[in-house]
Amino acid sequence: MALVDLKDKILEGDLSELLHHSKDEDYPAEVAKLFEELPIEDAVKTFLAIPEKLQVKIFPFLDHVTQGRIMDNLTRVQVSYILNNLDSNDRIAFFESLKEWEVPDFLSYLNDKNKKATFDLMGYPEESVARLMNTNFTAIRKEMTVAEAVEHLRRYHQDSEVANMIFVVDKDGKLVDDIPVRRLVLTDPNKKIADIMDGFYVKLNMQDKAEDAIDKFKEYDRIALPVTNANNVLIGVVTVDDMIDVAEEKDTQDMQQFGGMESLDLPYVKTGFFSLIQKRSGWLIILFLSEMLTATAMTHFQGALDKFAFLSIFVPLIISSGGNSGSQAATLIIRAMALKELTVRDWWYVMRREVLSGLTLGLILGTIGVIRITVWHYAGWDPESQNNVYHLHWMLVAITIFFSLIGTVMWGTISGSMIPVVLKAFKLDPATSSAPFVATLVDVTGIVIYFTVAVAVMSGYM
Repeated sequence: MALVDLKDKILEGDLSELLHHSKDEDYPAEVAKLFEELPIEDAVKTFLAIPEKLQVKIFPFLDHVTQGRIMDNLTRVQVSYILNNLDSNDRIAFFESLKEWEVPDFLSYLNDKNKKATFDLMGYPEESVARLMNTNFTAIRKEMTVAEAVEHLRRYHQDSEVANMIFVVDKDGKLVDDIPVRRLVLTDPNKKIADIMDGFYVKLNMQDKAEDAIDKFKEYDRIALPVTNANNVLIGVVTVDDMIDVAEEKDTQDMQQFGGMESLDLPYVKTGFFSLIQKRSGWLIILFLSEMLTATAMTHFQGALDKFAFLSIFVPLIISSGGNSGSQAATLIIRAMALKELTVRDWWYVMRREVLSGLTLGLILGTIGVIRITVWHYAGWDPESQNNVYHLHWMLVAITIFFSLIGTVMWGTISGSMIPVVLKAFKLDPATSSAPFVATLVDVTGIVIYFTVAVAVMSGYM
């Protein structure tokens, strides 16, 4: 049944179809999307009407706003049941969404075992993989037969995405190997686990950053990776679905920051109006004050403007070309650094490449500018025109535009490519070198370059 039809039935109070599809593999994620489309009152009412086990499956897929509203409408017993039956990584994700003063209250709902585990996980660095790992896993020993291992998993292992990869540990709990479940299924039950081990495994250290873990998932094409401590003791498992969430959140933050604003804490449609204004106004004020330097720069060259007023016609052309080239360079370098194609050590390679790129692009745009001025000169030449000042000096204007474009475009590409590298060197997020920031910087310097070239070329006529 389509989600639209299912939504209509729920709004009518008919939950039969909703419960009928509860055994579908994609049920939790699909229903969570549906809940987020419902009015919050109906979402809460429907959530309370479904069985507790289904509530636990659906809850992690809901956004934090909906989770909070649902929790506000549950009894203490219901909240306790849900929190204690969540996977450890989903439980941590919920606690991270809480305001600081709310954490102690929700911790009181946990049993002693989960409370200790939650305390331990929240003690790890916020961006580490340890905050994302699932501690509900079962490991096997290499001395077991395949049949014994399968029976052990059937008895103690929960049905979850973690079950796709089985981990082998020694008597001290140290990681020895990993084995995909398919290998167990397709192997003679009488064989020892040691006989089907290949001795190769990929792991994460609990202090590894979540962003770095994404690279390992991509490199080795894994759906789950073990997490160990400094002694190689297996302490948890991180799954690819959690990494997808991390990557999506990081990409969203980078795109918002690169657009010239603070990253949002909640999705756009869930963000309040005044919160949205606050996130956007800061950078706009900074950029506005920075752009005021453009007026200061033009004031410095007021004499040139008084003598040759037509120079102001080309100001937008010059500064926009420099800003555009800078934004291009910043985008390319930030993305290359995000994909680990470049590091801070590659700065000289980037510098040389962008100087040549800027020179070439400047020559292309400068040539087009010269052609434009030449065509306009011959197409609009009128000896009796009052605008002869422009026409009489058209060749000097063409030369000014040509070299100004080369200078501003080169400066734009250098600035746009080097600012992210410098920020990265100082352990700052390169995405904060947003396109508007680079464009504003190049606007100011573009004015200086343009009028400096103009004064040098046309000084004999001023």
